[in-house]
Amino acid sequence: MSPDEYCQEKAAKSGSSFYYSFLFLPPERRRAITALYAFCREVDDTVDDCTDVSVARNKLMWWRKEITAMLNGSPSHPVTLALQPHLVPFALDGQHLLAIIDGMEMDLDQTRYLDYAGLQRYCWHVAGVVGILSASIFGYTQPQTLQYAEKLGLAFQLTNIIRDVGEDARIGRIYLPVNELQQFNVTAADLLNARHSDNFEKLMRFQVQRAQSVYDEAFALLPAADRRAQRPGLMMAAIYRTLLTEIERDSYHVLNQRISLTPIRKLWLAWKTYVRG
Repeated sequence: MSPDEYCQEKAAKSGSSFYYSFLFLPPERRRAITALYAFCREVDDTVDDCTDVSVARNKLMWWRKEITAMLNGSPSHPVTLALQPHLVPFALDGQHLLAIIDGMEMDLDQTRYLDYAGLQRYCWHVAGVVGILSASIFGYTQPQTLQYAEKLGLAFQLTNIIRDVGEDARIGRIYLPVNELQQFNVTAADLLNARHSDNFEKLMRFQVQRAQSVYDEAFALLPAADRRAQRPGLMMAAIYRTLLTEIERDSYHVLNQRISLTPIRKLWLAWKTYVRG
């Protein structure tokens, strides 16, 4: 199996909404974004699949060394072998790749966030920089496009947090800010024990409205000159915003189930966005 095939398999197996937007890219950009996505999946799985914190830290340290090796021209892992040829053509910043690893390590150190500002710092590491790297691969002519991409990454991560509230709570992680739980009179125990309530619905309505606002803020930053090149991000946004609508329709029952869209619906939304340009 070649490095590109390894990354393709990693991306396809994930079933992520991101994968559907990759399908519409030219081959070279598709290989680059697939390699980047596979890297994100590898380091994320290192934390999520490892029950021993010290082992997870050692694995993340290995990845830091591997990124440094890749930047020096001597990668060894299939993902870095696939990603390395795209570093220069798409101006991918190695510090951003290391920042993603830092974000994954935050999950080993912290399971609660006191306020939205703290949550935003986490989101920048695990999603904002991914947005910037992705925008570089998709292509841009205006510096403001990177601001759009960073903001869009935040919107995606907020959507993930909303969708995965119950799933994250079952492994002891609560990303919803503590002061917002207090504001809506929802306790950590309510989340950990999957207690759905009117207060919980009000809390989640607030979370969804904020996420939708962040999508709007991101779109307002995207220059018209780069809109066509950035279509993959817009495809992902169409899928994720539809997911938020489905969560609202289901009265925010995310504590004991994972609400998702079917693959054919994701593909339809991606295709529709692509055609509209």
